[in-house]
Amino acid sequence: MAFTATAFTAPAQASRDTSPTAAGHQATQAAIDAAVAAGIPGVTAEARDDQGVWKAAAGVGDMTSGAPRGKNDRFRVGHITSTFVATVLLQMEAEKKLTLDDPVERHLPGLVTGNGNDGRLITVRQLLNHTSGLFDYFADSAYVDTYVLGDGYLQHRYDTMAPTRRVEVALAHAPVFKPGARHGFSNTNDILAALIVEKVGGRPYEDEVRKRIIEPLGLKATSHPGDGVSLPKPSSRGYSKLFFLTQPDRIDDVTEVNGSQGWGNGDIISSAADLNRFYGALMRGKLLAPQQLKAMKTTVVNPDFPISSYGLGIERLTLGCGTTIWYRDGGTVGWLSLAAVTEDGRHQLTFNYNSDWRADDILPTLSAEYCATPSRAH
Repeated sequence: MAFTATAFTAPAQASRDTSPTAAGHQATQAAIDAAVAAGIPGVTAEARDDQGVWKAAAGVGDMTSGAPRGKNDRFRVGHITSTFVATVLLQMEAEKKLTLDDPVERHLPGLVTGNGNDGRLITVRQLLNHTSGLFDYFADSAYVDTYVLGDGYLQHRYDTMAPTRRVEVALAHAPVFKPGARHGFSNTNDILAALIVEKVGGRPYEDEVRKRIIEPLGLKATSHPGDGVSLPKPSSRGYSKLFFLTQPDRIDDVTEVNGSQGWGNGDIISSAADLNRFYGALMRGKLLAPQQLKAMKTTVVNPDFPISSYGLGIERLTLGCGTTIWYRDGGTVGWLSLAAVTEDGRHQLTFNYNSDWRADDILPTLSAEYCATPSRAH
């Protein structure tokens, strides 16, 4: 999002809530504290490794009351939703219900067409690794002005939206490139993937995610909001600079929004603990058969972020210290999240900002957790 690069200048009350098992995570705590000092309202985080579970929170969860950020907060995970969708589709492939090389047209006949878009030429795999070439509806200025920024967001935040509405916005534009030509992230891909989950499963995509992932792993803090607008407790408020172009210091509370507006590519609500459990289980092969996990981890180069490469709903990054992690970042209005895990699934880190700016603070926190302490190098 364009506004993630803006600086937060309002004062924030710094507070800290750490567990007794903080030994070895001092650098990570320092990085979180630095993010708050730089202008993030609050951060919640959890790390898990062979030495145990470490939870931390810093800053405020409510800028009006000054209530601190909670270490068990639930939050909107944004694009992290796509890893859940990709996992379900790969499970369906293992069950012979589809193949990654199926054309989109086979499962969503007549949907992807017009303006040079052709669902017959795009595969399920290309949706998941973002090589489809489809225009990103989030790059449509009219959509952004209506649902993402400024007065448009404030006026339409409670609107219920069908997922096909966002697909229609994207298909009003010509493709950005030919299918398979290169990687280019597009939120449109993720919505189509969730629609395929529904078509193949014969029931709402939320039901598939719940039955296949949430319930088996016991993810008690993970849910889909449907068309609900609030967050379950415990949770904090989410903040955005909706008017960053004209009023750079203005901050709006954007906690409430109709969940349908993020359906399929940004609607899931979860916690740092649940996301760590999910990604740890995923990398350890608890959710996917070896063939499907290998497919998920087969990557293409991300030209917009060359040090990272993109798999199926997940990305690979080699940090400066040589540690390789698999991760997914998740941005949505009011929230920034990141979940990371080592190749063996044994060391996980998830953290969340209750704001959508200063995304450049994310990499230092990752490096602090996975590189700063020798005993934690991989």
